[in-house]
Amino acid sequence: MTAMPALPARLATPLADLFAACLVLLAVGWALSVQRKLGLDLYPQQFFAGVLFFALPLAFLTLPARRGTERDGVPLYDLILAGLSMAALGYVAVAYPDLVLMIFARPPELWIPSLIIIVLLLETLRRATGWALVIIIAAFLLYALFGDLIPGRLQGRPQNWQLLTGYLAVDSNGVLGLPMSVAATVVIAFILFGVLLGITGGSQFFTDAAMIGMGRFRGGSMKISVLASGLFGSISGSAVANVVGTGVVTIPMIKRDGYPAHKAGAIEAVASTGGQLMPPVMGASAFLMAEFLAIPYSQIVMAALLPAILYYVALFIQADLEAAKMGIQRVPESEIPARRTVFVGLHFASAFAVLIYLLFWLRYQPERAALWSALALCATALVFGYRGARPTLRALFGSFARTGHGVVEILLISAASGMVIGVLNITGLSFNLTYALVQVGGGSAVLLLALSAVVCIILGMGLPTLGVYVLLAALVAPALIEVGIEPIAAHLYVLYFGMMSMITPPIAMAAFAAAAIAKAPAMATGWAAMRFGWAAYVIPVLFVFSPSLILIGETGEIIFAVITAGLGVWLVSAGLAGYFSDRLSPLKRLLFVATGLMALVPAGAFEGAILTDAAGVVLGLALIGSEVFRRRAAPLAPEEAQ
Repeated sequence: MTAMPALPARLATPLADLFAACLVLLAVGWALSVQRKLGLDLYPQQFFAGVLFFALPLAFLTLPARRGTERDGVPLYDLILAGLSMAALGYVAVAYPDLVLMIFARPPELWIPSLIIIVLLLETLRRATGWALVIIIAAFLLYALFGDLIPGRLQGRPQNWQLLTGYLAVDSNGVLGLPMSVAATVVIAFILFGVLLGITGGSQFFTDAAMIGMGRFRGGSMKISVLASGLFGSISGSAVANVVGTGVVTIPMIKRDGYPAHKAGAIEAVASTGGQLMPPVMGASAFLMAEFLAIPYSQIVMAALLPAILYYVALFIQADLEAAKMGIQRVPESEIPARRTVFVGLHFASAFAVLIYLLFWLRYQPERAALWSALALCATALVFGYRGARPTLRALFGSFARTGHGVVEILLISAASGMVIGVLNITGLSFNLTYALVQVGGGSAVLLLALSAVVCIILGMGLPTLGVYVLLAALVAPALIEVGIEPIAAHLYVLYFGMMSMITPPIAMAAFAAAAIAKAPAMATGWAAMRFGWAAYVIPVLFVFSPSLILIGETGEIIFAVITAGLGVWLVSAGLAGYFSDRLSPLKRLLFVATGLMALVPAGAFEGAILTDAAGVVLGLALIGSEVFRRRAAPLAPEEAQ
C-alpha cells in the first residue's frame, strides 16, 4: 500500500505552474529593466538567486527522487526540501550585499545557507540529468578540499570547507556566476520564443514548409528530418530532447519509406545533434561563448555559421545519395500539404526577421531581441492564424508556465556548472590543467588537437549541451589558445567534439534515444550516426588551421576555403555513401574519399598545403566528370526507360 502524498497532484500541479510562470516573469522583467523603473538598485546576483528561488522548489515539486518513476503527488520530504531551498535562496537574495563581504570571514550565517544551496542544487541536478554531471562536480569539490595532497603539476591550493562553501554559493565566480547569468536572461527568453512558436502553429508551419520543399524529391522523408531537426535543435538546448520531440514524427516516416531502422534513427540523431552547433542559439552555448570570450554575440553567430552549414550539407548529401542507392522515392503526394495552406503561414517569418534585425542591425541584447520577436510572433499569429486556427489568450499566457518547466533543467545545469568554474579559479586548477595539456602535447598543435578531441568526447559523454560546453571551455579551450589557436576556433573546436559524444559509442545518448524510437539496435545506430556525422569530426580541424571558415581573413581566402571545403564534403560524402550517379566500386569509393580529403586540407595547415587543395579539386572534378559521362553513355535500365 503506497503512502498518501503530502500534496496531491491536483494541488501540486497548479503550484508548480505558478512557480514556473513566476520564474519566467522575473526573467522577462529583468530583461526589460523593470526593477530600475521601480527604483530598485539590485545586484545581478540577487536576480540570479531570485530565479533559483523558484527553480529549485519547482524541481522538487515536479521531479521524483527516483528518475523514471511516476508519482501521484508530492511527498512530505520533497515539500520540506522545497521549503529549505526557498528559505536559503530567499535569504541570499535579500542579504547578498552584506553576505558577499563575509566570504573570507566564514560566519555561520553565510556558510549554513550556502551549504544548503549546494547540497539541494546537486540533488535537483541528479533528479534532472542523472548521476554523470553530479559525480563530475563532486570530483571538483573533492579536489578543492584535498587537491593539496596531489603531487606534481596538478597540486591545488588547500581550501577551508566553510570558505569554499560560501565562495561557491555567493561569489560571482560560483553558482551565481557566468553560466547562470546567461541561462537566467538569454536562454529563458529564447526558450519562451520557441514555446510560443509551438503554441502559435509556427512549428507546424516550418514542418509543412519542409514537406513542400523536400517531400517531392527522392528520400524526402530523410531530408525533412534533417531540416526540421536542425531548425528545432538549435532552439531546444538538448540533442536528446530534440530527438525525442521530432523523432517520434520523422523516424517512423523515414522507416516507412524503406530505410533500415538503424539508419532512420542515425539520421535523426545526427540532425538533432547538429542543431546544437547551428546559430542562432546553439543549445544556449553561443551566448555563454560570447561571455567567455568577451566579444559580441553576433560575432559568435557569424563564426559558427559556415561550419554548421557544411555539417548539414554533408548530412543532406548523404541522405540524398542513400535514397538514390536504395531506390527510395518521394513522399506520397497525399501527405504533402497544399501550398495555399502553407502560404498563409509566411507571417511566421516576420518574427525571425525582427530577431535578425534587432540582433545584427540595432545590436539589441539577445534577450531583448528574443522578447520583441516573441511579441511580433504573437501579434501576427492572433491576426492571421495558421490552418484556420488562432492561439487563444489563455494558451499564450500559459506559455510562461510551459517555458518555466522547459528551462528548469538548463538553470540547474548552469548553476551547478558555476561551481566548476569557481573551483578552477580558487584552486588554480585551470592554469595547472592548461600547462599539463600543453606539456603532454609537447607544444605541437596537431598532437594537442588530437588529444583534446579525445578528452572532449570522453568528458562530454552523458552530459547535456550546456554542461558539456562549460566544462570543456574551462578545462580544454585554454590549452588550445595557449599554443596559438584562434580563441573563437578553440571554443568552437571543444564544442564540436563535446557534442560528438552524443553520437559516438559507447555512450551516444542522442543515437541511443533515436534507436529506442526506431526500435533498432543501439550500437548499430551509434555507428551509423558516426558515419552520417563524419563531417563534424573533420570540420573543427579545418577551421582551426583555416580560420577563413569562421570568417577570419581576407575575402578571397574565405571564398577559396568555402569552395574547396564544399567540394571536399561532397566528394567524401559520395565515397562514404558508395553512390554518385550510380553505385561506386570499392576503388572509386576510395578515390572519392581520398580526393575529398585532399580538397578539405586547409590551405594554412602546412607549407604547400594549397597545392594539396588544388590537386584535390582538380582530381575530384575529374572523378565527377567521369562518373557523369559514364552515366550518360550507359543504356537506361528497364525501369528508367519506362
